[in-house]
Parts: sequence; C-alpha cells; structure tokens
Amino acid sequence: MRDAQSAAHIAVLTPGLLTTLQDNGRHGLRQLGVATGGAADHWSHAVANLLVGNPADLATLEITLTGPTLHFACATRIALCGARIDAAIDGRPVPGNRPLIVPAGSTLKLGSCRDGARSYLAVAGGFKLPAVMGSTSTDLRGGFGGIAGRALKAGDILHLHEYAIARPDALHVPSWWIDPRPSPPPVSADGPCLIRLLPAADNAEGLFAATWQVDSRSNRQGLRLRGPQLQVDDPREHLSEPVAPGVVQLPGDGQPIALLADAQTHGGYPRIGHVIRADLPLLAQLRPAATLQFVPCTAEQACQAATEQRQRLYRMGQAIAARTLPA
Repeated sequence: MRDAQSAAHIAVLTPGLLTTLQDNGRHGLRQLGVATGGAADHWSHAVANLLVGNPADLATLEITLTGPTLHFACATRIALCGARIDAAIDGRPVPGNRPLIVPAGSTLKLGSCRDGARSYLAVAGGFKLPAVMGSTSTDLRGGFGGIAGRALKAGDILHLHEYAIARPDALHVPSWWIDPRPSPPPVSADGPCLIRLLPAADNAEGLFAATWQVDSRSNRQGLRLRGPQLQVDDPREHLSEPVAPGVVQLPGDGQPIALLADAQTHGGYPRIGHVIRADLPLLAQLRPAATLQFVPCTAEQACQAATEQRQRLYRMGQAIAARTLPA
C-alpha cells in the first residue's frame, strides 16, 4: 500500500506562467479579512471535476495563459476545461472537455490558452493537500494553501488521493465530449463579450455605453479596464467598505476595476456595479486586450441566470454519470 501511495503523484517539469491549485475557495471568512479565492472560473472548474467523476468542489490546477509540463507517475483519468489550450500527451495532441485516461509514465505538455485566459485540469480522486481554513486553494497574497501558498514551480510533486485506473497500456481518448459553455451564454459572436451587471450608481450610463478593454496589469484580484474616463461623483477619499468578487470599482482615474476571485475584502473606491455570479466565469476568461461591454441586469434576472446555471450543471453531471467511463 505504501508503494502504491508513493507512486500516486504528478511531477511538475515546467510550471507554466501561473499555475495554482484552486478549489471553491474560503467562504464565511471575509469579515476576518480572508479573501474567498478559489477558481476564478468556477464553472469550468466544476465541469472538469465532473468529467473525471469528482465532486464539483475538489481542487483543480488553474492554468493561466500558458500551461505546465507534467509527468504522471501513475495511471489516472484527467480532464481539461475552460480556455481551449494546446495539449499533447507524449507528443500526441489531445482535446479538452472529455475524460482522458493517461497511462503511467506519460508526459502532458500544455501550451498556450487559445480562446480564453484560464484552463482547468482535474484529476480523478483529486490532489492530496492539507486544508487551510477549510480550503485547499492557493492564496497568493496571503501565502497559504495549495503548495506553500505559491504558484507551481519546476520540481514540485503533486500527490494524489487515489488512482483508480488499473494499468492502462495506452492513452484513451473517448469520442464523446461535453459542451462546456455556461447557459445562457451572453456572448456576442463577433464583438465584445457581454457581461451582465447590476448597477450600483446613478451615473452608470457611461459604464454601459462604452466598450472596455482588459489591461495587461489585470490579475486574479481584478480586471483593470481601459476606456473613456468616467466621472467620479465625489472625488474625495471614501471610508473603506466591504467588497466581493464581481464588484466594479471606480478609482480616481475614471478607469473601472472588476474584482475577481482574489478580491480584497474591503475597498475605498466607489462601487458602481456588480457583475452577476452567472457571468463571473466569462469575466475570468477575458485575456489582456480582450473587449467587453456591460449590459444592465435586474436582481430578478440575476437570480434566474444563477438558477439556470445550477440546473445546467446538474444536468451535465447526470449526463456524464450516465456514460460508461472506460476502465
């Protein structure tokens, strides 16, 4: 048993640009100054887990823009979801949005994300990680969770809880796949990404009228947006007030910031809107130089969108479970 457990790992040969271990985050601790964190695109994270037979909230590898190279000491089942990414196992290109059986001794090379910012790699059984404040997610600013609170680096060993595949002698790629998009997908086919927003200020017309571009200084804490300068009603410094992922702040330079998973717990910039939860996955997939437009949304519409998304995830899980995954 000890030999089997020691063999249940993945070795990091190269780390990629920013690869971290993320689950659903730390909830109920923001009043203590602890960010929620977790997967920036919670939808793709959940779908990847479902494809390998995991609960939707287990930790996955969140891959940003450029992926790592990983060596599998054990045979296991994996899935890639989120941004379409160049992927090859021992030189053979492999697709995403389906479960892949990887033989022991294989090397997975992940290249560039092609149509989004983040891709998610789930492994059957999950990663063996200690929980910190109820989560295994990596908090980069706090320096805890994941592996020593940091992004992966070459030489890291990712231990697995289990590997249920019994010595497959070849890579297996099923012909079926799952449509990974959230529903409904409020995306313009030929133009900017459309993001639904609950306005929180009387002067939000300028926010809705403009097309915004994602600044290269964006990160997991928030997307910095470039566009026409918006006017701040009261330019004086404000007392800090609670903020959360999805809040859109307006700094003094008039350029909005849309907060993401690693958002701080308090902020002094005026809050001018809140991206609905159903569209946070879309926001998290916007790359530097990508464009977006905000679309007004009501609280009732936001609740309906969240309900539809939960229902779609449930149906997706049922459809995946009904498939006979190869053993």
